Amino acid sequence: MPKLKTHKGAAKRFKKTGTGKIKRHKANLRHILTSKAKKRKKKLGDSVLVSDADYKKVMRMIPY
Repeated sequence: MPKLKTHKGAAKRFKKTGTGKIKRHKANLRHILTSKAKKRKKKLGDSVLVSDADYKKVMRMIPY
């Protein structure tokens, strides 16, 4: 069985935690920020875990 290649785009977007879960950043914090509430922008800055539905796909892209 050949080795799996890491998807470099995914490797830049996702990080693995020590327990094997995957962290990601939230979207919508790049531009047009004046119309967004301060509370909303603050919450968008947090990192969250990848959902269960996407976990298998992301794990395949970043196997190591």
